[in-house]
Amino acid sequence: MKTVDARGLSCPEPVIMTKKALSSKDSRYEILVDNVTARENVTRFASHQGYQVAVTEQGDDYLLTLTK
Repeated sequence: MKTVDARGLSCPEPVIMTKKALSSKDSRYEILVDNVTARENVTRFASHQGYQVAVTEQGDDYLLTLTK
């Protein structure tokens, strides 16, 4: 499982980092973001790539778990 820490970054950088990670073709990823816009954009992108997305709030951050 690959983990991407995109906290502190504004879009489109978290989506770009997620896209790079997905190129490894793993079946599960964890993406950390710290704002609602990044959470929504990464969720939308991953869904369009065929991944199920589960969002967990961790304090001020969001953990997005992508599974295929």
